[in-house]
Amino acid sequence: MNNIHQARKASLPAVILLAAVLAGCGDREKESKPGQALASVNGEEITVLQLNEEIQRAGVPAARQQEASKQLLQALIDRQLLEGAAEQEKLDRDPKVVQAIERARSLIVAQAYMQKRLANVARPTPAEVEDYFKQHPEFFSNRKQFQMDQLVLAAKDLTLEARTAADAARSLEEVAVWLDAHQVKYGRAQVTRSTSELNPQLSKKLLGMPKNQLFSVREGERAMLLAVADVRDAPVPLEVAAPQIEKYLMSNKNKELAAAEVERLRQHAKIEYLNKDLAAGPKAAPASMTAPAAGAPSAAAGVAPAQEGLAPGAAGGMAEDMTKDHAPGAMADAAAPDAVAPAADHAAVDRGVAGLK
Repeated sequence: MNNIHQARKASLPAVILLAAVLAGCGDREKESKPGQALASVNGEEITVLQLNEEIQRAGVPAARQQEASKQLLQALIDRQLLEGAAEQEKLDRDPKVVQAIERARSLIVAQAYMQKRLANVARPTPAEVEDYFKQHPEFFSNRKQFQMDQLVLAAKDLTLEARTAADAARSLEEVAVWLDAHQVKYGRAQVTRSTSELNPQLSKKLLGMPKNQLFSVREGERAMLLAVADVRDAPVPLEVAAPQIEKYLMSNKNKELAAAEVERLRQHAKIEYLNKDLAAGPKAAPASMTAPAAGAPSAAAGVAPAQEGLAPGAAGGMAEDMTKDHAPGAMADAAAPDAVAPAADHAAVDRGVAGLK
């Protein structure tokens, strides 16, 4: 009996181990996620790590994280419910969905590699920041601010007759009277732009224009008649501009190093074009994981965003047009690219005027 009892006792650890292995095999497809579980949706856990990731991506300030956590957790639950329903209908196996998932994975991994490569880039020195400040007085010490009045109307209403009337007018008010008389609908607005937001050549044109001279901008399905009402000095000191200059120079460094890294990888890679028609030319710049192009840092250095009205994209139209010569008193004209929302950031303003020849 003792021998039998001892044999049974010795076999217990083996039985427990086998049971654990079998249990592990059954749960292999649903491995527990890292982090403390906050909720379970049909057996799928939602963890603290997932919630923290959502908070970080949403940019929630510390003071609002407790309140936001409840809302974001509900959003994660809803997402899990939708994902589960999609999997039941085998949508996760749809070729288009699989391709989209693979693309997202590829982007994330590539960006992670580039972030690792750029992690130890030296920040611009105070001397570099000050040097940039001195080299661009139009952005800082000699910065000017333009106040412009404008009338906004449908592009189709800026007919030859309307343009002729605007050319003959001495002010926007006279144009407004003509539009009222001809029952043309329009809106009024004021726009503020500075030399830190506009291409230097465009700024020079505006500075050389007499006050209240009219010019027009066409932007998609709308047109604007504008006049510079006032030009004011609006200098920005170094201590205010320095953080944005540093950010701008850092962005440029990252962009250059990222481009160099992609070029290095290309030189050491074996790239074959199976479709010769799609092969890049010898001087073609590769579409790489470079940092986004940064606008002039001064655009955000203590400068208030532009008011509603002239959209940043319209600045590009002005830039292209105002390089041309116009007879004194004649209304300048500009064919702006597609509209950009007025709330677009200042970097978009700089991109809008980048096409100035």
